[in-house]
Amino acid sequence: MSCKILITPRTFGKTDPVPIAIMEEAGYEVILNPFGRPLTQDELIPLVKEVDGIIVGLDEIDERVMSHAPKLRVISKYGSGVNNIDLESATEKGIIVTNTPGVNSSAVAELTIGLMLDVARHISDSDRKMRQGKWGKYMGFELRGKTLGIVGTGQIGKMLVSKVQGFGMTIIAHDIEPDYEWSKRMGVSYVGFRDLIKNADIVTLHLPLTEDTYHLIGADELAMFKPTAILINTSRGEMIDENALYTALKERRIWGAGLDVYEDEPLKDSLLTTIDNVVLTSHIGAHTDEAVKAMGRMAVSNLMKALNGELPEHIVNNEVDSLALKGMKDCVN
Repeated sequence: MSCKILITPRTFGKTDPVPIAIMEEAGYEVILNPFGRPLTQDELIPLVKEVDGIIVGLDEIDERVMSHAPKLRVISKYGSGVNNIDLESATEKGIIVTNTPGVNSSAVAELTIGLMLDVARHISDSDRKMRQGKWGKYMGFELRGKTLGIVGTGQIGKMLVSKVQGFGMTIIAHDIEPDYEWSKRMGVSYVGFRDLIKNADIVTLHLPLTEDTYHLIGADELAMFKPTAILINTSRGEMIDENALYTALKERRIWGAGLDVYEDEPLKDSLLTTIDNVVLTSHIGAHTDEAVKAMGRMAVSNLMKALNGELPEHIVNNEVDSLALKGMKDCVN
């Protein structure tokens, strides 16, 4: 019996043909995203009716979509964050959900550093002015001697710490589950969230999106920032109230911001594009050759292991695994 697999990420297989080739060699029928952008629920429904598995990017897979996919057994996230997948509904339906944690940690950490430097030294702003024939001097500041505040010390937060050691910064961090053994080894001090945003020269977010982290940074929080502080977000756009951030930047109540993620993507008609003290990138944090290859291959490995009746390494909803794996071999040629 042949498996049908829907692949929604637009970039999947474009730079690395190996993941799709692996599935085709296994006899899987691969269905690619026909729209070249994240799919709406109405667009997903007719595509999922006969699929056994989905490799999903940013598209929302909720109970309504799953209810139209009676054969669906595995949702393999092409990435680490699974906030776009209804885990409760998947578990109730016996659908295994997997992700690809860690493979893009280095890439995201490096972009974070790039945004920090860009905002601190007006790199993008100077570039824009140069292209307009304007030559100017832009007073920036050095990272040496400054305080970096990392909100979230998971894999990306920890990777960031290892990469910024040479800048000579004081590093403080906040996490609901502090890793004191690691922090002691790396010279990082855990502090409360309010203390972090009050004292850091650069605040960078590295958290999963939850009810508690939605609009984690709003007007009240921004009012606590130093006027010389920078806010960086390469995590999830919904963690920042963009209207409040625009106001703070416009009124120069903080130095600047570097954003790779937004509340609504792709970013359209945003006031953030009208000011020069914010650097905007198009959710490219994980888009390096190395990370894309690793993500694609891990996503396929997770999917195929589950469909072959094996236990995937990166199950998100662990409580479903033993039930869902029963009978999976029905999908093997």
